[in-house]
Amino acid sequence: MPESSIDSLVNLTLKTFDVPGIAVAIVKDGKVVHSKGYGVRSLVNNLPVDENTLFGIASNSKAFTSAALGMLVDEGKLKWDDKVRDFIPEFKMYDPYVTDAFTVRDLLTHRSGLGLGSGDLMFFPDGGNFTRAEMIYNLRYLKPVSEFRTKYDYDNNLYIVAGEVIAKISGMSWEEFVEQRIMKPIGFTSSKTSYNRVTNNPNIIDAHAPADGKVIMIPHDWNPVANAAGGIMSNLTDLSKWIILQMNDGKYGDGKRLFSKAVHDEMWSPQTIIQQAQGGPYNTHFSSYGLGWFLSDVKGYKQVTHTGGLAGTVTQITLLPELKLGIIVLTNQQSGAAFSAITNTIKDSYLSYPNRGWVKTYSDRVAGGNAAAKKITDQIAADLAAQQKMGSVKIIDSLFTGKYNDKWFGDVYITSKNGALWFASVKSPRLNGYVTPCKANTFIVKWTDRSFDADAYIMFNMDRNGKASSFTMESISPLTDFSFDFQDLDMKRVK
Repeated sequence: MPESSIDSLVNLTLKTFDVPGIAVAIVKDGKVVHSKGYGVRSLVNNLPVDENTLFGIASNSKAFTSAALGMLVDEGKLKWDDKVRDFIPEFKMYDPYVTDAFTVRDLLTHRSGLGLGSGDLMFFPDGGNFTRAEMIYNLRYLKPVSEFRTKYDYDNNLYIVAGEVIAKISGMSWEEFVEQRIMKPIGFTSSKTSYNRVTNNPNIIDAHAPADGKVIMIPHDWNPVANAAGGIMSNLTDLSKWIILQMNDGKYGDGKRLFSKAVHDEMWSPQTIIQQAQGGPYNTHFSSYGLGWFLSDVKGYKQVTHTGGLAGTVTQITLLPELKLGIIVLTNQQSGAAFSAITNTIKDSYLSYPNRGWVKTYSDRVAGGNAAAKKITDQIAADLAAQQKMGSVKIIDSLFTGKYNDKWFGDVYITSKNGALWFASVKSPRLNGYVTPCKANTFIVKWTDRSFDADAYIMFNMDRNGKASSFTMESISPLTDFSFDFQDLDMKRVK
C-alpha cells in the first residue's frame, strides 16, 4: 500500500472518529516498511506524534506476560499445566474444585467461568487502593457465570495472578522481568512496563475521551497493580521489533532466542474456542484464544492479533504470519473503530481485496451505536425531568443513607449532600456522584467524572421496615466499558 494512501487513510480516520493522534507501523518480510505518527500527542500541547511516541498498549501487554511464562517453561522452572497453588498457596476461587484444578494455562485463556471483566472495578478506573494481595484474595468472592473451562469470557484479574507467578518463580517483579529479560535483549529503547516507570521522556501521549459530546484530555488511567494485564507503555519503533520476533518464532538479532519454537507454537495454538458466526468480511471459520493472543482465519490465512483499551487510549496489533505481515495501530482516543478501519484497510491491500470503505463502515456502526445509546439515556433523562416537574418523587434520605459493603469491592457510603443522595466508594474513590430517584426503589448514579460514560442504575432492596437493606447495580448505556462490572456487586448494608 503506497505511503500516500496510508497517509490519506489515517488522516481521514483522525477526522472521522475525532482522534487527536495515531501511530501506524507495517512490517513486511522482517522489515519495517512504514512507521509514522499522525496528529498530536495531546490536545493540551499539540505536539506531533512520531514513531517514538509512547502510548499505553493496554491488553497488548498480555502477550508479554505469556512470553515471560514461556521463558520460564523453557528454563524448566514451570510447566503450563502446573497448578497455580503450587506457586501462590493463597490463591482461591469461588468453587473449591476450581481452586484445586486451576493451572497456569488457565490464568491466560479466559475460561475460568468468571463473567466478562469480573472484578475489574478493583483496578478500573485508576485511583483505587487495592493491593495485588487483596485482589488475589478477593477472587474467592467472584461468583462464576459458567462452568469451569467451558466458555470464553475475557478476564484481566487472572493475568495479574500470572504476573505474580512470574515474580514468585523468578525472584523479580513482573515489571523488572519484562524490562530486563524481554525488552532489553530485543533492543527496546524507551518502552516501560508501566506509566509510572516512564521518566524524563516527554514524547508520550495524553489520553482523550468524549465527555458530554466533546473529546477532551483526561488523566492517564491505569492502576499499576494490574500491569501484567495491561500496563506497558510502548511505541512503533519498539513494537516493530516485538512483532518481528514473534513472526520469527522467538528469534531475534543474529539467531538468538528469547523463547523456543515449542513455546511459541503453544502460545499461538487455540486454547479456548470463541463462538462467532461464520463468514463475515474475511470468510472466517474459526476463532479462538491462545496464550495472550486471539487466533482466527482470514481469507485462508492464520491471523494472530490483540487489542488493548484504557480509558482514553486504544491499540491493535495484527499479524498474518504466512504473509510475514504485521500491522500496529496506536491511538490516543478510545475509539476502537479508528484502529479497526486502519488495520482492515491495510490488511485488505495485502489480501488483494478492493477498497471496501472501512472508515465509512465503522463510522456508520458508531453512529448507529451512539444513536441507540442516546435513545436510552434521553428517555431516562426525560423520565427524571417529568417526575421532578410533577413533584412525584419524594424520598426520605434516612431510608437509604448508610454504609454498604460488597465482599470483594469493599465499602460504599450513601450519604446526604447538598439536599441529595451521594455515592462514594472507599476503595475506588473516583467512583462518586449524585444519586437520583428514578422509579420505585430504582435510582440512578451520575458519576462526577463524565468521561466514564458509565452512569448506572442502583436497585435498592428494602427490609420490612421500609429501610434499604442492600443494593445491586447495572450499567445504563450499552456503550459502557465492560470493566465497569457493576453487575457483579452485591452491596449489603452494614451500618
